[in-house]
Amino acid sequence: MGIDQRLIDLLCCPVSKVPVAALATRQLEYINREIAGGGVRTVAGAAVAGALSAGLVTTDGKVVYRVDDGIPVMLPEEGIGTTQFADFPR
Repeated sequence: MGIDQRLIDLLCCPVSKVPVAALATRQLEYINREIAGGGVRTVAGAAVAGALSAGLVTTDGKVVYRVDDGIPVMLPEEGIGTTQFADFPR
């Protein structure tokens, strides 16, 4: 289930207040490859166990938030920092 663009336009990172956008297909595929390889962590340090079906990324490309069943999970501790990836696509 996708997320309505009107909702995306209203959302921002709860910490930095930077707007978010839907993850591009290449970004989602990249993150899921990294998750499958193990070692991907949330901002709080918890391991990300399962692949993302959808996600939002801050427009500065620093944090990814997962979307579960069309509902964005915008909790600061659940964010996935992109600095842990050597070459996250922007």
